[in-house]
Amino acid sequence: MDHQTTRACRPWLAAAAGIACALGFTPGRAEQAFLPRAINSSTIPANGDLNPYGVAFVPRGFPSGGLLGEDDVLVANFNSSANIQGTGTSIIVLHPHGPIAAPGGADMFFASKLPGLSTALGVLRHGFVLVGNVPTTDGTFATIGTGALQVIDRTGKLLHTWTDAKFLDGPWDLAIDDEDSTAHVFVANVLNGTVTRLDVTVASHDVTVQSRAVVANGYTHVPNAAAVVLGPTGLAFDPGSDTLFVASTADNAIYAVAHASHRSSPAGRGDLVFVDAHLRGPLALRFAPNGHLLTANGDAVNSDPLHPSELVEFTRGGQFVREYNVDASQGGAFGIDTVLDEESRFNYAVIDDVTNSLLVERRESRW
Repeated sequence: MDHQTTRACRPWLAAAAGIACALGFTPGRAEQAFLPRAINSSTIPANGDLNPYGVAFVPRGFPSGGLLGEDDVLVANFNSSANIQGTGTSIIVLHPHGPIAAPGGADMFFASKLPGLSTALGVLRHGFVLVGNVPTTDGTFATIGTGALQVIDRTGKLLHTWTDAKFLDGPWDLAIDDEDSTAHVFVANVLNGTVTRLDVTVASHDVTVQSRAVVANGYTHVPNAAAVVLGPTGLAFDPGSDTLFVASTADNAIYAVAHASHRSSPAGRGDLVFVDAHLRGPLALRFAPNGHLLTANGDAVNSDPLHPSELVEFTRGGQFVREYNVDASQGGAFGIDTVLDEESRFNYAVIDDVTNSLLVERRESRW
């Protein structure tokens, strides 16, 4: 069949091309592709650690000369290869320009001596990684430990292990307000129901705590057979309004704490921002590039088999926008991270606990 006959048999081809041109698109140009840039990679390293919890992008401006580079993605594992909760010790790294990892082939960045690495994972632009842990010996609340916050340099060397029974009591998640030479590190404590702030100074080769404060308290924190423990988890800080948003899993709600970067006394739970039937035990919390908030439902509260492992998008004013499933089974959604820098290759990362995998995408704001 010749070319002219083919066109005649398929008039929709010409019509589609005409529509594309009318909309201002040039057919065949890669930067106008419909499919997003996406990578789906295993989070299981050679030691077999399972149950990925924390995920964090390495930001632009991160110094070279180590094991990490700009746009890399770190993942912290909570379980060991025996799948016992609170016993995982690995932080793996995905290089978006490198190969996708098969199960057991994820690249190791850091092997921790402290088990139970949590969602409290973040990166400072000057070249440091922070990670919290909430350990157990048998996967149950009966053996749960206080945990700590570790500071690791870009070569994978452990610099500090910060412990404090009041300010770091089960560090379950964190958010960083990074101002280069200084930073506010907000930590959600799952064992005492508080959120604390560590004010740190950041030099080229070290991070030093200058002061500590409890900025919020009173969040419900209880043992849970499936998740070990429920309490305050996801944190997202808005520097423009000096507001810290808190996802309180057991309360099944999102709160806002005003004046978070400089308050010296707790604000209680803060103001209730979002409570909705779409919430099912919210865990991680991040801002999307469009300014909305994203939270991951862990399904430990208000679970619904028809809506498992969902991410929920809502406005800062508490209006529901959209939801979608990370996995068809319950308990798959946990850690999420986003990048607001428009120059970054990827700006969205989400964990799937069920498949022990990491999805990294570029979400265009026009969608």
